[in-house]
Amino acid sequence: MRIGELSARAGASRRSLRYYEEQGLLVSSRSPSGQRHYEDEHVQRVHLIQAFLAAGIPSSTIAEMAPCMSEPTEGRARQALKLMDRERARLSEAIDGLAAARTALDHLTEDNHAYLARSAGEGP
Repeated sequence: MRIGELSARAGASRRSLRYYEEQGLLVSSRSPSGQRHYEDEHVQRVHLIQAFLAAGIPSSTIAEMAPCMSEPTEGRARQALKLMDRERARLSEAIDGLAAARTALDHLTEDNHAYLARSAGEGP
């Protein structure tokens, strides 16, 4: 498939797909006229890249994991596992921080509701 079809199927702009290639996250083959050509599995690859980027994983780290995803070897798998463990720990810490902030916000919301209920009951 060409870049326009991958863009439509993966929900990513053509510009993003070109950026992913520049960063070494996505590899296409080229037609004799120089047009990019992608396979069906590239759709899932783009979704994975987008999920990693949305989670705050830098493109440079994704690029370090990419060789293991496309051409696994024992050495690449070990290196990718170290990176994945590091990123998982970072994400877990961020999730814990967000959960604590949500809990604090829930308490403040409850306090605010209680205050408004008391205020409404006092009347003029």
